[in-house]
Amino acid sequence: MYADMSLPPPPKLRILVVDDEPEIVTLVAYHLTTSGYEVHTASDGQEALAKARQHRMALVILDLMLPDMSGFQVLSALRANPRTRDSAVLMLTALREDADRIRGLSLGADDYLTKPFNPEELVLRAKAILRRGRVHHTPEQMSVAGDVVIDRQAHRVRVAGNEVVLTPTEYRLLLLMVDHAGQVQQRQHLLQAIWGAEPDMQTRTVDVHVQRLRSKLGTAGDMIETVRGFGYRFSDASAKA
Repeated sequence: MYADMSLPPPPKLRILVVDDEPEIVTLVAYHLTTSGYEVHTASDGQEALAKARQHRMALVILDLMLPDMSGFQVLSALRANPRTRDSAVLMLTALREDADRIRGLSLGADDYLTKPFNPEELVLRAKAILRRGRVHHTPEQMSVAGDVVIDRQAHRVRVAGNEVVLTPTEYRLLLLMVDHAGQVQQRQHLLQAIWGAEPDMQTRTVDVHVQRLRSKLGTAGDMIETVRGFGYRFSDASAKA
């Protein structure tokens, strides 16, 4: 008899569901598990941060109204920690005001879904976020645009020699604009390319992320030009891959 030489299945992507409502946690965890993900759960902010640091989640589905701290505080802590800053974040909340949506996106969230929600839509959004997070690159490939240096293999960005910490969405946005330097990128095109143009996505989402990206790039942020009525353009024609 021959030994089974088949390869083991690839590891499942880990998703952390953070909500203090047990019914919602059970519902979301069930649909994600049946879709092939490894699901972890947390009922408050401190537990969520501890599990995110321990397991390096691919995605955190985060309620904004938690018993011990706000989801905004959890999001800020995730983005500030080197072990968790690359995890994608989908906000899941009953808060419907545009100000809450914009605040979450400004803090580095990748998407926003309001309650009540369709579990199938949530799974589709999670899949879209995780699919966007798989950035393909060639080993030792670099992009240079003025003071901005992008190490595609390490997914690191430096400006004038100093490392700049970007969220996965900000990184993809910068990479797209640098790769198409000198070309106007319309807001709707950016929504399609970066966010997949999910339902409820507004062009304001692009503006918020561009504003945050400019701020993080410092003086190099001026290379992202606003083209009124259309979108944005990366001005440095010397950008190269």
